[in-house]
Amino acid sequence: MNTEKDFSPLTPNIVRALNDKLYEKRKVAALEIEKLVREFVAQNNSTQIRHVIQILASEFALSQHPHSRKGGLIGLAACSIALGKDSGLYLKELIEPVLTCFNDSDSRLRYYACEALYNIVKVARGAVLPHFNVLFDGLSKLAADPDPNVKSGSELLDRLLKDIVTESNKFDLVAFVPLLRERIYSNNQYARQFIISWILVLESVPDINLLDYLPEILDGLFQILGDSSKEIRRTCEVVLGEFLKEIKKTPSSVKFAEMANILVIHCQVSDESKLTNDLIQLTAMTWMREFIQLAGRVVLPYSSGILTAVLPCLSYDDRKKSTKEAASACNHSLMKLVTPEDDEDEEETGSSDSQPREDSPPKTEGDTNDMLNASQESVGFSNICFFTPTSADRSQVTLDLDGIVQVLDRHLHDSSTGMMTRIAVLKWLYHLYIKTPRKVVFTKVTNLTLSIIQVILKDLEVLAEIASSPAGQTDSSGSCDNSDSKLELQVPDGAKAGPQTVVGDASPSTPSMNSYFYKFMINLLKRFCLERKLLENRGAFIIRQLCLLLHAENIFHSMADILLKEEDLKFASTMVQTLNTILLTSAELFQLRNQLKDLRTQESCALFCCLYRSWCHNPVATVSLCFLTQNYRHAYDLIQKFGDLEVTVDFLMEVDKLVQLIESPIFTYLRLQLLDVENNPYLIKALYGLLMLLPQSQAFQLLSHRLRCVPNPELMRTYIESKPVGTKRPAYTHMDYNDLLQHFDRVQSKHLEVRHQRSGRADHPDRKLVL
Repeated sequence: MNTEKDFSPLTPNIVRALNDKLYEKRKVAALEIEKLVREFVAQNNSTQIRHVIQILASEFALSQHPHSRKGGLIGLAACSIALGKDSGLYLKELIEPVLTCFNDSDSRLRYYACEALYNIVKVARGAVLPHFNVLFDGLSKLAADPDPNVKSGSELLDRLLKDIVTESNKFDLVAFVPLLRERIYSNNQYARQFIISWILVLESVPDINLLDYLPEILDGLFQILGDSSKEIRRTCEVVLGEFLKEIKKTPSSVKFAEMANILVIHCQVSDESKLTNDLIQLTAMTWMREFIQLAGRVVLPYSSGILTAVLPCLSYDDRKKSTKEAASACNHSLMKLVTPEDDEDEEETGSSDSQPREDSPPKTEGDTNDMLNASQESVGFSNICFFTPTSADRSQVTLDLDGIVQVLDRHLHDSSTGMMTRIAVLKWLYHLYIKTPRKVVFTKVTNLTLSIIQVILKDLEVLAEIASSPAGQTDSSGSCDNSDSKLELQVPDGAKAGPQTVVGDASPSTPSMNSYFYKFMINLLKRFCLERKLLENRGAFIIRQLCLLLHAENIFHSMADILLKEEDLKFASTMVQTLNTILLTSAELFQLRNQLKDLRTQESCALFCCLYRSWCHNPVATVSLCFLTQNYRHAYDLIQKFGDLEVTVDFLMEVDKLVQLIESPIFTYLRLQLLDVENNPYLIKALYGLLMLLPQSQAFQLLSHRLRCVPNPELMRTYIESKPVGTKRPAYTHMDYNDLLQHFDRVQSKHLEVRHQRSGRADHPDRKLVL
């Protein structure tokens, strides 16, 4: 520095001391500057004061010589001390050169700059708040300084500045938030610690409402939550926890819509092997759960994104139990928000929608203990999908039905989707069909329905594979008959990997069952019993598919065996009716019908007996089984007993359906046998018996017309009295039909007793016709 230059009002001695390399001499010069500035303050000579500050800044603090810069810094601090409360008038000139020195390569000089700024701020106190952004920016850089002394000095200055902000009510939060939003994405741990500590301080100040600006910094907070430092993560958790508490206290002032997409993003993890990502996901899912319960229908436009994040979590195992429970609560609460009003057209709700809807009241968590136990599925950031509303302020909340359907469809087609996720998807589809039937019709219903069917088919294939596995062979299963024969579990080609073994001690009339198969049949029938709608709507489809995947004989044999022990007689009758309809009408049962039609083998006879004993739960089904197996005399004997039964409308409707079936291609052989009056007199008598049961209905006219086509019916009596009736059956297939009739009587007595108990009648009427 040129010492000959005029630095007045600074004396040459002050100038030399400021440029000295010794700190003590620079300190003496600073005291002289303080004394000089105090005199100018007393004289109210602001021009000279500014001149002194300008010289110290430009000629010293910003000098190329390091000792001069150190002298300039201590000189500026001395000016601030001398100015006292008036330092606020000169803060811009005092602060800017000091902040410039924060970037100096010399760590000692950065420390002196930090010391100088500390003294300036300490004197000015609240007057520095208009310059807070530049101070914060400089401090954020020093927070990551590699020199421990500099870092220590910056921490002292940081605490002082926090105290000033806490004490003041003039902090300009609006001007500060953009800088905070920028700095919050720093990857440096010390800078992150600095940022998160400031957010915690600002959140604790009553006069500063940082919650209004939470959408600006929430994403950055979740980024910091993934820091490798345990201390930083813990502090960030505290900050997020404080924000969530405040959100719960004042939900009406929270900008839920602006933060929904941020949570959707962080509810999906890109690397599930990292513990920090698990923490981010759990925290975001917890926030999402609270948002859905607090905001209500406000989050509906974001439903597709929420489901994208939530559904995969439902298949997590117990290693992520907390995340799984939070996701389950989110899913349940979101589903409850979809109501029939979402099925209304916009024009129908035009007048009411012109006013903003009130938020739904806070929802209770409910059903959060829906414990899901399945494999964890991976969802990365590349799969992120969320809905962007047209505006932040939505006066009309619209359900994103198309987006929801797309998300559900994608999860159905994804082969990696977990079991519990698939179940949740199907529940969502059912819920949408129930709540918004009109709008669902206009979505991709056809493709979606096909997807559902594909899912069901795949599930049935898996169950069939398990049921047909040799690993579950057992020799204990129920028995329908007392025959000494042994039957082998029949499995179609391709349904299992290995050959089926024969169990020597298997029940003679029930095939050698895989234990899983038999348990599956029991559970399937229990499900049908508990959910009659499932039996009514999907029961036939499920049974037909199982007959394709596993041998039809196995399915019917095992179900008949189980139904024989069923205590709910009404369900047993309904189930037998369903099975009988499938047996008589389904193309998948063609081979089984042929097996039963002639009863040429001992195995087919045993199968008939097993089916018969369960079919007795439904008299009309029993008669149709006798027609199928050409047991016409026994069918006639059964029909004779119908006179002792309680004939109801449902009973007559079943007889009506049987008449319709007789006219179908399934019973072509039966109709042709009407031409052979000699060998089939009991067939004709059985059909006449059905005719006599029917009222004068369309079915009566149909059957009556058919019987009028029988040639020479008068021959029946002649052949019945004059010669034995031909059966076309091998001798070894004869069965004890008297025993079968007695079993029929016992079953029908149980049904009659149950009906009387339900109706409160103790006596048995001879006959009651209900029309």
